Parts: sequence; C-alpha cells; structure tokens
Amino acid sequence: MDQTHASSPLAGAVHDLATEVVLALRSGDHLATVCGAAGIDEENRTGIAAVRVIGADLLLPSVLYGRHPHPGDVAVLDRAVREFPPKPDAPAAAAWSHWHMISTLQRMAPPAPGAAATGTYAEPDAAWLEEAPWQAFTHQLSVLAPLAVPAAPSAVQRAAANRAVDLARGFVRAVRRRDWLQAAGAGRWLAAIGGEPATLGLDRGLDFVELMGGHDPRVALHVRAARLMAEARAR
Repeated sequence: MDQTHASSPLAGAVHDLATEVVLALRSGDHLATVCGAAGIDEENRTGIAAVRVIGADLLLPSVLYGRHPHPGDVAVLDRAVREFPPKPDAPAAAAWSHWHMISTLQRMAPPAPGAAATGTYAEPDAAWLEEAPWQAFTHQLSVLAPLAVPAAPSAVQRAAANRAVDLARGFVRAVRRRDWLQAAGAGRWLAAIGGEPATLGLDRGLDFVELMGGHDPRVALHVRAARLMAEARAR
C-alpha cells in the first residue's frame, strides 16, 4: 500500500478497496475478488471496517455489469453488515448506507435455501432531504452516492430525481470549491437519474473532476460509475 495515500490503517484499507473497485469497473472483470486483491478477508477487522466505509460499492462492478459477485466479496460485505450496524443515534447517512448494503446483498446474492440471511432493515426516513437547502442536499447525496445505481429504488433516489436542478447547482459549486469527492458523488447521481440542465455539460465536468481529483480512488470510482450509467442510459 502506498502510505502517502493513507494517514491510518483504516484510510489505507479504504484506499486499497476503492482502487480495486475502480480496476474492476474499468476491466469489467466480475470474477476477480475485490477484497482478495486488497488483502482483506472475513478475519481482518480493519478491512471489515473499510468495507463498511465503502458500503455496497464493494459489489458495484457486479451491479453495473449485471453479473454474479464473487462469493468472497459477498461474505466480507455480509460480515461488515453484521459487525457494524448503525447505532440508534447514528446519522441518517449511516442508516441509509446500512440499509443499502443489506438490500444490495439481498438483490445480488440471496442466501441459499436453508442458509442464514443477513436480516431485514426498514428503509430509513428521507423526509429531511426534501426540505434541505440545495448545498446541504448535495453534500448529503454525495455521501450517499453508493445508492446512485440503477434498479435500486429508494426514497433517497426519488428525492434526487425530484431535485436534479439542485444537484446540478451543487455539482458546479463543488467543482468551484475544488471538492472533487463531493463533485464526483453529485455527478454520479446526475448520471443515474438524468434530468440535469443541458447547459451543465456533465460529461466534460466529470472529465475535469477526474483529471483534478482522480488521484483519490473514491473520486475515480464515482466518475467511472457515472460514465457506465450514462452509457447505459444512452443505449
């Protein structure tokens, strides 16, 4: 691991995981294990915590390419769900991330007959998003960028679809502030839902975000996801 990208073991593990997801998105290789390539298994607690940070994006290559995820990645994501449930007073974003991990596991890798299921988790409330100022709305949606995937309806996705113009404003603001991760997350949402103003120039904007912030694999992950979804919508 390149220590220049990590200030702690957890940050390093997150960096490595995001890097492997990006590589899988670029290659379309759904057979390789993201966790295995990053040196993470079910017994690696730091790695499990990193998976909790990455969330359901661990299985993003399989989600976007419509293929079965690697069993090793499924097992590690399932372990992260079990090991790090949100506390009762957890921020709404943490609750939504947990919900999305469970729903992604149930959709992409349902348990075999007789096997123990991960369990259920009610969809959290999203009413707070409807009235949030556009700046705060963009920030929260960028944190919840893993939910910006096709065929995964949620109250967050509906809120994003209803406020595409606000997201576009937030995307521009994030670029001007050089907040590349927020810009990439907002751009990913816009690619997932559509409806942004034609004057935004999202494709060129994403190119610029990747150029300026692509050294952060989380930025590269969101930009690559945005491109794959935009290409799918265009077909």
